[in-house]
Amino acid sequence: MARLFIVIINIVGITLASILGGGDVLVTMKAPNRVDAGSEFDVEVLLKKAGVDGFARFQQELPLGLTAELIESPQGDFTFEDQKVKVVWLKLPTAKEIRIVYRIRVDERLKGSFNLGGVFSYIENNERKASTLQTSQISITPSARINPSLIVDINEFQNIIPVQAPVSMLASNVKCIRQTPIPTGEANDLLVKLLVNKGNAQKFAKIEEEIPQGFEAEVVDAKDAIFTFKDQKVKFLWMNMPPDPRFIVSYRLIPLNGKGEAVVSLSGKFSYLVGEATRVIDITQKDVDLSNLDPKSIEGLLASIPGTETSTPTSSSFSTSYTSAGSDGGIDIPVQYQAIPEKSKKVAQPEQNMMPYMLEPEKGVYYRVQVAAGHKPINIKRYFLRHSVTYEVRTEKHEGWYKYSIGSFKEYREARDFRVQIWNTTKINDAFVAAYNNGVRITVQEALMITNQAWFR
Repeated sequence: MARLFIVIINIVGITLASILGGGDVLVTMKAPNRVDAGSEFDVEVLLKKAGVDGFARFQQELPLGLTAELIESPQGDFTFEDQKVKVVWLKLPTAKEIRIVYRIRVDERLKGSFNLGGVFSYIENNERKASTLQTSQISITPSARINPSLIVDINEFQNIIPVQAPVSMLASNVKCIRQTPIPTGEANDLLVKLLVNKGNAQKFAKIEEEIPQGFEAEVVDAKDAIFTFKDQKVKFLWMNMPPDPRFIVSYRLIPLNGKGEAVVSLSGKFSYLVGEATRVIDITQKDVDLSNLDPKSIEGLLASIPGTETSTPTSSSFSTSYTSAGSDGGIDIPVQYQAIPEKSKKVAQPEQNMMPYMLEPEKGVYYRVQVAAGHKPINIKRYFLRHSVTYEVRTEKHEGWYKYSIGSFKEYREARDFRVQIWNTTKINDAFVAAYNNGVRITVQEALMITNQAWFR
């Protein structure tokens, strides 16, 4: 009878409940208290959200040896990365109850027990609230199919898996080398070749080169990149880099007057992602023939290039806007400065905790409306209340600036209309559209190219 009771409990699972953040918000979780190594089991999270709407997130961290996949998540963006289960809603569904179901697979080599909990975060009255879900202990029954000498306790398993190298080390071998431009043999055209040694970088990457006046450029070999030439800038854009550890792209410089120059001055940068960190390095020019180098010579060439990243500008000023020409589809937003009269010195106030207001990355291409930027953090609630902004404001560190933005839109046209609404209903008259791809800032033009959307004035 006792054994039957245990089996029933194992099938049905246990239900954990915790009242989060007071009010009527209630989240419960169902999961079995015992699982078999090498098997799968479902976790069910039921959220009774009462009157809560807007941005929300449920997050759960799994130990190494466990993986998760989505079964059911109404209108929520599910991800499993870096051992974290995340479900993000930019706006919670209108239903009073939300059911999330995902499946966890257990590595066949494991035994022992682990804790399963979670954190539910949401916005209420323009304040971010977060509460911890009571944890459940789940035991793993060892597999009979595995040699006992290969079975490891799940807690010991965490130490067996090698720790990932820091981003700085992963990025240290990423290099981009430009061959000194050479004549193509056609008219006075010049050929520019760029060698990319991608190291651990795999996903989003961009080459951007400044082209001197009097030349235009056309692609020769893009290696599956999106190539553009506009405003004397050459761009190669990858959502996923080529599989080869190193590769060469090339483009042609065409003199507009037909005469050309024997020597041209080029400058460029290579941007890429390692994990969730963005890195930017200078492109180094070398007087070598990249096409005819043997592997040993290439290794020597790469070793001669220091792996330093570009620096970001510093300043102590704050302005209500910061942008460059064309950041909003070609509209220049002027930056206005106002002289501040000297005042008696005051005791320095502690810096505001910005963590509750930090911008969360989203999947894919999306747009937000930037409303302010500065080199030092500000009191977000107080500042934007004075400017009649009632929307939820988020901040991010980008290129040495704290940038503040609102909204999230998949279509550029929607973001543009919302920007106009901000102009008309608040004291901010220089808001502009900013574009993102998987949480990384890109230009609006790049976003439109990736999504094949049209630009609207």
